[in-house]
Amino acid sequence: MQPSPAGAPPRSRKYLVRDRIFGIGDDYWIEDEHGHHAFLVDGKALRLRETFELKDPERRVLITIRKKMLALRDTMTIERDDQPLATIKRRRLSLLRNHYRVELVDGTELDVSGKILDREFAVEYEGELLAEISRRWLTVCDTYAVNVVREDADPPLLIAIAVGVIRLAERERGED
Repeated sequence: MQPSPAGAPPRSRKYLVRDRIFGIGDDYWIEDEHGHHAFLVDGKALRLRETFELKDPERRVLITIRKKMLALRDTMTIERDDQPLATIKRRRLSLLRNHYRVELVDGTELDVSGKILDREFAVEYEGELLAEISRRWLTVCDTYAVNVVREDADPPLLIAIAVGVIRLAERERGED
């Protein structure tokens, strides 16, 4: 990921995600900040493992999120075009903040930290903010925003990271 050109203001893109999208078999539209359908979350039914697909408005699969089976620690994998793209793992625990590491297949590491279960956290690359996940901008219950900050960031990937991290945190807390 390359930083924004010097002097160029970062363009922000905000997506609204319903909080409980994890029902297997449930479909849900993620909307942009103007209320337009941006992505469809498709919870695949009748699978042995949790699988969610993030689709474009024409229902083409952009990203697949899966719970990795037979891992020592809970892990989510993210795929694009049936190829591995990233792996999400818990990094460390503190009393107030959770930390997760996202390792892209090219070796790039993203840091996810904050109050995951409160939907107040950030995704960073080498200390630079890529996306901020928050409820504080919203008045709608059971919704959080994924605010993609960097111009060159990949919104479907960042939404998938937010969904995967939240799911891992809920599983750890026993909220299946």
